[in-house]
Amino acid sequence: MSAAIINKVANSPLVNIDLEDWTPQGPRVVVDLALWLEQGVLLREKPFREALKQEDWKKFQEHYVAIHCTSDAILPAWAALLVTSYLQPYAKEIVLGTLADLERHLFAKVIAELDLTPFKNKPLMIKGCSDPNLPEDAYIQLIQRLQPVAKSLFYGEACSSVPLWKAKNKREG
Repeated sequence: MSAAIINKVANSPLVNIDLEDWTPQGPRVVVDLALWLEQGVLLREKPFREALKQEDWKKFQEHYVAIHCTSDAILPAWAALLVTSYLQPYAKEIVLGTLADLERHLFAKVIAELDLTPFKNKPLMIKGCSDPNLPEDAYIQLIQRLQPVAKSLFYGEACSSVPLWKAKNKREG
């Protein structure tokens, strides 16, 4: 009779963390300020304001929005602010920048609001090889949030992990 196979990973206190599980759900979209520029470079206030009044802002309901300008035009700061004032009643979140900037912002918010209680004094495995669209900066922010409470930090998978950090002294509860 052979001995039973024991799954040491499943029985370990190791807590697996996958940033993909924390991805805010909802459509992402860019509002391009270049759409309202004359000849792609000039923003005239009166026509700009009129165009914004005519826009159907409800189409951004429950969207994550990045306000960006694909033109090399130098725009007044109030242009993005005015667009924001129209988006605010509908959009979930609005940032100035690209979709990548939006994603970094969303993950920064998720990580900043993370309840650290389940991770206190535990060995933590941060899953590697996740969605390539996850911002790399999110991993940096996650480490900064978790390290003060964790027992140890690893990156990768349980079968092939990279040790990142280990507490020198056992922390008290």
